[in-house]
Amino acid sequence: MNRRSFIQQSTGMLFICPSIAAKPQSDYLNNIGIQLYSLRKPINENLKQTIDEVARMGYKQVEPYDFPSSKSLDMIKRAKEKGMQVNSSHFQWDSLLNPDPKKLPSFEKVLELAHKNELTDLVVPYLHTHNRVDLEAYQKTAELLNRGAEQAKEAGIRLAYHNHAFEFQPMLGGKTGYDVFIRSFSPDMFFELDVFWVKVGGVDPVSQIHYLKNRISQLHLKDLRSGFKCPNFGKVKPEDFEEIGDGQIPMNPILKAADSAGVVHCHIEQDHSPSPLSSMQKSLLHLTSG
Repeated sequence: MNRRSFIQQSTGMLFICPSIAAKPQSDYLNNIGIQLYSLRKPINENLKQTIDEVARMGYKQVEPYDFPSSKSLDMIKRAKEKGMQVNSSHFQWDSLLNPDPKKLPSFEKVLELAHKNELTDLVVPYLHTHNRVDLEAYQKTAELLNRGAEQAKEAGIRLAYHNHAFEFQPMLGGKTGYDVFIRSFSPDMFFELDVFWVKVGGVDPVSQIHYLKNRISQLHLKDLRSGFKCPNFGKVKPEDFEEIGDGQIPMNPILKAADSAGVVHCHIEQDHSPSPLSSMQKSLLHLTSG
């Protein structure tokens, strides 16, 4: 399954009083973010009202998706109007890896708009099959990302790669795509580590954070259904995504590891939920009241 997967979701708008949450336990929770892909259905229905609800819940920053689409620019504008930071965004990564001037803005244009919107980070959220079909493809992808990271650095922006589980699947000689990235990424190319997909790929998130050290720019915090067997490189079902605290991934050790590794931002995410706003509220309250 990938980030473009879609299931029908139903939700109602929530009005949350921030005072019901306990004081945050860490600097990450003082500035906790949300990956807005989690709320794509309510955003499609009513973007402004959904962003308003995110602010009422107590989120301090948002990470949009599909930058620089008009919808992503609207997310940024409304979030800032509601007093939330917007430091990072997932972007239309084919502008870098598979450019098509007829369909996509150039990567140079993406960087220009990111700078204009005061973003500090851009993230590649996914890879097409041909960009990861074998170790050679991963190597070519790493080289393209390194060139993009160099361009981004000149614009004052960090470029990072967001993992799924497929990068951890053993290939020729037992090596993985993630091995290629770790070995081949330049010092200017970072990782946005998604702890859910790391776990699904059969790797301990805390160990991975310690291993990568200061190469991680941001974390995605999300939980995996208890009893789910890892590794799993096949289909992950919508019901395998849990609210933080209801699954098998403990977050406190992850936040401690993130602090020691110099991670800058943490964003809560849940790819699938029958009630996305309720899920994002529940995950936030679990972290801030624990």
